[in-house]
This record gives sequence, structure tokens and C-alpha cells, in this order.
Amino acid sequence: MPEEKKSKVLIADDEPMNVELLQAYLGSEYVTISAYNGKEALAKVKEEKPDILLLDIMMPEMNGYEVCKLIKADEDTKFLPVVMVTALSNREDRIRGVEAGADDFLIKPVDKVELTARIRSLLRIKHLHYSLQQEKDKLEMQNRVRSVLTRIIPTLFKTIPLEQKNMIIHQMTNMVVESVLEDLIESEDISNREKPLGDACCTLMNQLGGRFEPKPNTEDITSFYLIGSRCPWGAQEAQLNPILCNITRGAFERLAERIDYDTDIEVLSTIGNGDEHCIFKFSK
Repeated sequence: MPEEKKSKVLIADDEPMNVELLQAYLGSEYVTISAYNGKEALAKVKEEKPDILLLDIMMPEMNGYEVCKLIKADEDTKFLPVVMVTALSNREDRIRGVEAGADDFLIKPVDKVELTARIRSLLRIKHLHYSLQQEKDKLEMQNRVRSVLTRIIPTLFKTIPLEQKNMIIHQMTNMVVESVLEDLIESEDISNREKPLGDACCTLMNQLGGRFEPKPNTEDITSFYLIGSRCPWGAQEAQLNPILCNITRGAFERLAERIDYDTDIEVLSTIGNGDEHCIFKFSK
């Protein structure tokens, strides 16, 4: 099993003894690097890309307030957690630190337990932000790809015979199911649910950006409905290119083959056809 990568802490202080003390506190858990004035701290931020900065306020050439302001004003470093480590403890100094963008404060002499607790807390927040940003970037990419597909498919389908259209739809359906839901449909979690097929279909559509939920058929316990209030392909895109609704139905049928083979699927309405909701009926 590969060793977990250690987070990198930049310690900026003009007193070598202070740097050595913090390195002794943190060296076993983190990778530490040092800077001894404000300008060097800025250079190390660019070169080393630390995960967090412990920043003394009173330093030569450029003080901690100025360093923090520049870091928070830079698009590449504005989310770098900055902890002001200082002997200054009055209210005005803290206000200046907040105005400069500092994320936290520690008063010298630094307590080891408090130091490590603050660092862990700020790193958790930083990693959470990074994960959310990755998810946002992923969704934006999915939307761009989806937008391109909805523009290409109509033109493509005008130039090919019906048999090839059906083959392409089948291939696209398989790709959607296998790439998004492969683990889910084979998991014990899905197979043990009361309506495994309905849950799997909803999960698929919702992971693609839709909003689907199963509804029981009160008149017939052998059937149920899937109601979609948001199209996974985008309402406008689906209306411009209703072939995408065929991919949705094909994905449901593909899942039925894997989970509940004897199920028939009937399309009652789709957003792509201008209806308010997508409604699919699943029957034995």
C-alpha cells in the first residue's frame, strides 16, 4: 500500500529559533519548509506550493500583513490557508490580520497541541474546498460535453440509415450504463432494495444531472412509475433533440436486463417532447 503523501507547511519567521521550534513540533506529521522574510515567503509560496502557511507578522523587508494581502489577492493562492503566528495580541492587530485575509491566529509562545489542531482543521477545510471545486469542474465539463453532443447528434443522424441510428443509440446507451452505474448495479446495496431496478434507474439519471424518483402504482402492485422533474440532458437540449429520450429509455432497458429481466418499460411522457415531466411505467 503506497504511503500517504504528507501535507506541506511553510513556516515564515525571521527568527531561526522560532522556525526550528515549529519544525520540531510538525516535522513528524508534515513536510516543513522555511522562509526568513516576507519576500522569501512569497517566493516559497510560488515555488513550493505549500498546503498551509504559518506567517509571522513582524518580519524585515515585508511584514506578514503585506504578505497575506498579496497571497489572498492572487487567483493561484487565494485559498491557501494563512495562520498568523505572532507575539502581538491586541484587538487592532487581529483586525488588521482579518482585513489582510488571515484564516486564523496563534499567539507566541505557540502551544503544540493548539498548533496541530488548527492546522488539521484548516487543512480539512482546504481539502473540502478542493473536492468541491473538482466536482464543480467535473459538472461543468459534463455540461459542455452534453451540449456538444446535443448539437452533433441531429446532424449526424440526418446522414445515416435507420439501422445505423439504432446501433449508435444502443452503443451510447451501453456506454452510459457501464460507465456510470457498473458498480452500483452489481452491489449488494441495490440488489437488497425493495425496488432495485427503480432505485438503479433513478440513481443513473440523477448522477447524470436529472431529478428522478420512483412512485408506486396504487392500482397495480406489479408495476410502478419513474417520475422525472428534471431532464438529465437539459430540457432545451432534449426538446431540440428528442433522440436523447431514446437513450434514457435504452438505459432503463439495459438496467432491466441486468437487474430484473422480466420488466416491460412504457414511456408515458417526456420533457423532450414538451411534457412537464418524464413518466416511465415499469410493469411485470
